[in-house]
Amino acid sequence: MKKIIGSTLIGTGLAAAALSMATTANAESALITIGQLEAQGFDVKLDRVGSAPLNQCEVVNVRNPRERTEFVRVPGDDDRDLVPVVVKRTVTVSLDCSR
Repeated sequence: MKKIIGSTLIGTGLAAAALSMATTANAESALITIGQLEAQGFDVKLDRVGSAPLNQCEVVNVRNPRERTEFVRVPGDDDRDLVPVVVKRTVTVSLDCSR
């Protein structure tokens, strides 16, 4: 019989982390916001309006946080225990670069 240890982080915690970024993002530069999200392990996708350099862009929105997990066997005890491992995290940052 196989059993699963732990739980996957889907939506709630992940969305909360990204949305907390969105609330402070407008007061910060786009570079800082993107850097913070990347430091949290996100692959950041950009959606922008305008052609100003990134350091002159304003963050409009942080949305669509997604996390993909895979279950990995834990060695020992007949290799029947599985734990979730995050293999990819993505988020989209919308920028206004029209200034």
